[in-house]
Amino acid sequence: MRSILEFLADKWWLVFPLSALASRWTYGWRRAGERRHQRRVELYKLRNEAREAQKASVAGVQSLMATHDATNRRWLEYELDVGKLIDFPLMTDVREPLTVAFLRAKREADGLRPASAGDLEEGPALEAYRQAVNNFAVALDVAEREARRIRDSKFSGPERERLATARKLLMIAENGAATPAERQAAYKRARRELDGLIVLPDATVAALEEKIAPELGTGPRPPQLHQG
Repeated sequence: MRSILEFLADKWWLVFPLSALASRWTYGWRRAGERRHQRRVELYKLRNEAREAQKASVAGVQSLMATHDATNRRWLEYELDVGKLIDFPLMTDVREPLTVAFLRAKREADGLRPASAGDLEEGPALEAYRQAVNNFAVALDVAEREARRIRDSKFSGPERERLATARKLLMIAENGAATPAERQAAYKRARRELDGLIVLPDATVAALEEKIAPELGTGPRPPQLHQG
């Protein structure tokens, strides 16, 4: 022990370089700790930003799918309501370019629709779906405006009278206060009045017959109408 003390007493000047070395080591250790902490903070920020971006992306796709659904519901209002189809026959007339355009746009949007919002991320696929939904909505808007503008003006006077008669008959067919016989007779007469004038899609006929099914019996469905 004495020899160590004598050595230190003789080498007292070593205290200064050793202190400087210790200070540098302490400083380096502290800086390394600060860098590790900074990296952890940056990694946390990156992960948080990624989560927020994912949430925003999913929310954006959900909003897009909601717009798609709303546009489909607007179309179904025509497809499932015979009265609206009689009032606006252009909406099912596949000879009309505007009708063909929105039906084609609908097929494209439906084909690009993801099973869930989380299945579609930012990129070409999402942009294609966004454009398809927009095209569908715009095409339906244009077709609706034209259908409301022309209504039944492309039909002759007698044809418009037949459409009006069919409209009244269908109101009777759907009227629960009428007797079964009256509803069945009205439905059959309405189909005859519409035959050759406008197309009733299968979904439209099915929806109508579901409302008055008890009065229709179990006989075969009348043949599909053809637009004349």
